[in-house]
Amino acid sequence: MPSVISIGLYKPPHEISQQETVEFARELFHDSYHDIDRLLKVFSNGQIKKRNFTESLGWLKQDRSFEEKNNVYIERSITFGIEAIKSCLSDSVYLKRPVDYKQIDAIFFISTTGLSTPSIEAKIMNRLPFSPHTKRIPIWGLGCAGGASGLSRAFEYCKAFPESKVLVLTVELCSLTFQQDDHSKSNLIGTSLFADGVACACVAGNDADLSNCKLETIPEIIDTQSTLMPDSEDVMGWNVKNSGLHVVFSKDIPSIIESWLKDNVYFFLKKQQLNLRDISHFIAHPGGKKVIQAYEKALGFSEEMTRVSHTVLQNHGNMSSATLLYVLAEFMKSSKVSKGDFGLAAALGPGFSSELLLIKWR
Repeated sequence: MPSVISIGLYKPPHEISQQETVEFARELFHDSYHDIDRLLKVFSNGQIKKRNFTESLGWLKQDRSFEEKNNVYIERSITFGIEAIKSCLSDSVYLKRPVDYKQIDAIFFISTTGLSTPSIEAKIMNRLPFSPHTKRIPIWGLGCAGGASGLSRAFEYCKAFPESKVLVLTVELCSLTFQQDDHSKSNLIGTSLFADGVACACVAGNDADLSNCKLETIPEIIDTQSTLMPDSEDVMGWNVKNSGLHVVFSKDIPSIIESWLKDNVYFFLKKQQLNLRDISHFIAHPGGKKVIQAYEKALGFSEEMTRVSHTVLQNHGNMSSATLLYVLAEFMKSSKVSKGDFGLAAALGPGFSSELLLIKWR
């Protein structure tokens, strides 16, 4: 089965403490809420310590058009994406020697925080020595589920072409979607959670040359499952307006996870004659503290099972689709993962939808 052989991460340049974002939000939202101090507790309750943004908080305070912000999205996505790809194909933690760009058969580009045609991976291919015949598969609109979905589609590609190596590049610059004139509670919650992040994973088919792998064990993808919840379009997503992308973020997401996810996961694992007791590692997209707690409650997992996701959330915030690859990278480098261990990767996104992957370390 296809395996993830390396991951490259890139953190945008402006590291911002959560206390700094509290003061940022207080300045922008205080005229709209008489109980602003009570509402701002969401920043500390979420347990995020710091995040990285593409631009400074001073830049984000200024009124900027959708066009200006989207142009920055395109420029930074190219620059940051190149760095993540370079890291993915050369990081000595994962690889004995760099992977040649010409060995990459396809690039899955995942993003939901900006628009570009030609898509970003095409612009990157003009700056790095990929083969001109590299297939391009841009995927837009999956939000937080995008990283898991990208891995799933790469899995399917490498099953069809088992000698292939492909890249899954996730670029999410959530801060550039911030709307300073949107004083809704959804925007306030989004301001407390979302961050910028870029990650790239290399997925190799079963017949690909893996002699370059340095890790003693690598995560092999056994199966995947995509699920759409009917009539749930208003749970999560964007409202697209003249000023740009306005966040839609239902307060019911944790309760939806608690009531909906368990049967979804049971059905998925049953196909492989497994149950939750067989899962040693939970590679969960940390949508927020309450989302992680909802995972624990729905699946009966301990806090130790979600510890890595908590750590990524604390240090990076919710980077939408890129976050799951940050979590998976921590597991790939962990000494607590052993040959034969099963892992469950999970992410939820607009639709409302879930993406699940069953992983086994080999």
